[in-house]
Amino acid sequence: MVKAVVLGASGGIGQPLSLLLKASPLIDELSLYDVVNTPGVTADLSHISSVAKITGYLPADDGLKKALTGADVVVIPAGIPRKPGMTRDDLFKINAGIVRDLVKGIAESCPKAFILVISNPVNSTVPIAAEVLKQANVYDPKRLFGVTTLDVVRAETFVQDITGEKEPSKTVIPVIGGHSGETIVPLFSLAKPAVNVPADKYPALIKRVQFGGDEVVEAKGGAGSATLSMAYAGFRFAEQVIKASKGEKGIVEPTFIDLNGVSGGDAIAKETGVDFFSVPVELGPSGAEKANNILGSLSEDEKKLLEPAKTGLKGNIAKGIDFVHNPPPK
Repeated sequence: MVKAVVLGASGGIGQPLSLLLKASPLIDELSLYDVVNTPGVTADLSHISSVAKITGYLPADDGLKKALTGADVVVIPAGIPRKPGMTRDDLFKINAGIVRDLVKGIAESCPKAFILVISNPVNSTVPIAAEVLKQANVYDPKRLFGVTTLDVVRAETFVQDITGEKEPSKTVIPVIGGHSGETIVPLFSLAKPAVNVPADKYPALIKRVQFGGDEVVEAKGGAGSATLSMAYAGFRFAEQVIKASKGEKGIVEPTFIDLNGVSGGDAIAKETGVDFFSVPVELGPSGAEKANNILGSLSEDEKKLLEPAKTGLKGNIAKGIDFVHNPPPK
């Protein structure tokens, strides 16, 4: 029996993510939680003839606790998009507070669950989740993941123009670093099967993977961000975590983890100077079982991309940790 929970199930990412999870044969029970509209989303999805039994909760009557009790996998897309006139700092404070409070609920109700954080900024929200779990004395670094799969999906998709591969996901492209702008480092030199990116197309391809979200915001006229592609990416990663937890071997996915708590992570932390970093991770029944150090295989161009990524990550991680220990006044 696998119970999956979506926290923030009524939002732009939460609804399509919940739809994909409801349709998955791997999930026996799906529980939805949000501050508004959850009963309607739940009723709608309950009419789908798939395996998962579905329940939905609002904050009233211990809704968060009821949603989380017995959970095996918790996916967190909760948060708000940036609104006109809102600074990135304003947005950070709101979303950071949302993630902190939801993770407190996880610590109390299902501390052994795999936690998949989608809420942006992932480079900061994952360290926030780690600190909250540490404070509750239930932290297991192997069970906390920042979902960076959308960067992988974009890399697979955007390189298709060069490879001509009919099915883009057949090209495996590691993406390391973080999950925003210059912290995203796609490693086309390590693609399997091999990809030859012409030098004149390389800068534009890298920029498109790093800033693909801007394309969507612009196309939506500022009225939304990458919700559907993010829901797909979150679902894809969640399925891999579930398959690995059931004993399927050979599952390796890039994901943003606490390097110091995962086998092989210490060396990567020393080399990069950061504690949280996205690398290809071998998944298994206990979660993140091994971090694969591929830093020695980077091309010269990729090594150059890594420098600003490390700088950006240091600031993002510190900001998340500081938020938990020195919360802003309400």
